[in-house]
Amino acid sequence: MKPTPFKVFDVRPHLARGEEPFPLIRARVDALTPGHGVTVIAPFVPAPLIELLKSEGFQASIERRADGAWAVNFWREPTP
Repeated sequence: MKPTPFKVFDVRPHLARGEEPFPLIRARVDALTPGHGVTVIAPFVPAPLIELLKSEGFQASIERRADGAWAVNFWREPTP
């Protein structure tokens, strides 16, 4: 079950400037509280990021956007 709300973080401007967005993504993911998620918008499927966060207990879903970018949702299931 995906939580709401998701905060959106578009990494495309950072990539266009040649910047590594991982530290910024990491900060957003680490700040998540149960019931909240983050959506990362990227020009490609960030497979290594998805695998890393899944190994840390995050859930993920991927959607192709109409503009050709990918939206990847990350969240943790709330603990009962």
